[in-house]
Amino acid sequence: MNTTQGMDISAEVQVALETGQPVVALESTIISHGMPYPQNFETAHSVENIIHEEGAVPATIAILEGRIKIGLSLNELEQFSQIRTQVKVGRRDLPLVLTQKQSGGTTVAATMICARLAGIAVFVTGGIGGVHRENEKTMDISADLKELAQTNVAVVCAGIKSILDIPRTLEYLETHGVPVIGFQTAEFPAFYTRSSGSLVQSRLDTPQEIARCMKIKWDMGLDGGLVIGNPVPPESAMDESRIQEAISEALKEANENKIEGKEVTPFLLERINQLTEGESLKSNIALVCNNAHLGAKIAVAFQTQP
Repeated sequence: MNTTQGMDISAEVQVALETGQPVVALESTIISHGMPYPQNFETAHSVENIIHEEGAVPATIAILEGRIKIGLSLNELEQFSQIRTQVKVGRRDLPLVLTQKQSGGTTVAATMICARLAGIAVFVTGGIGGVHRENEKTMDISADLKELAQTNVAVVCAGIKSILDIPRTLEYLETHGVPVIGFQTAEFPAFYTRSSGSLVQSRLDTPQEIARCMKIKWDMGLDGGLVIGNPVPPESAMDESRIQEAISEALKEANENKIEGKEVTPFLLERINQLTEGESLKSNIALVCNNAHLGAKIAVAFQTQP
């Protein structure tokens, strides 16, 4: 294991980085806050296996006892999956969590930062954060969006959850110069469903095209990430009316219970899963695995760019 800059890079990831093998970063709030045990561990393990099968090396990123971990062992992954009192670590939290030697799951923003520090260009997640509904009252805009504007990592996701304001999220990304690409779709996906009614900036149909776009962007000195929207597989997509009904009920309950800040999304995900009798969790797992297939293919293609 290589230890540098407060980071511990696993031997497998370190060898891959040194020898030019494709590496894919994976976040850990999906493990610590996004899914219950044991589905969180099973999904994380499956995603790592998918990335291996596609010819890349997975690097699950987390904070363990004040150290940034780039790549977890199977034992570390299972132990991490069972701790339900962990900190949710975003950009602003990183210095304090490291100083206080805490453990926690990294958000999209924090994972992007750590991936960039380690030299990893492709990151797979479920969905990115966005502009929250009624943000004109709350000023609640995910730090993920600001990170995408400044950190050179491509993020493969199934769009953003429809608990958020999708049109305003896309407007924010446009304002900050973040390319939003639809993989084999002209419409931005809405996490549990394949369409949102909002168009992406451009449709690209192959991992090679996406990898080429990444290289051109960064070779030109245009800092910041890219969003690759990859729709949930058709067989795993949810009925739009059912998921919207569950989201509306969950949002209402969150408001009545005065749940705010970083506690909102975990509450909503758990409540939506309850209201859909587990269907939303199944959809979530399917879309993450689908993103892993695409992310690994992009990472492989990126490594072969001239």
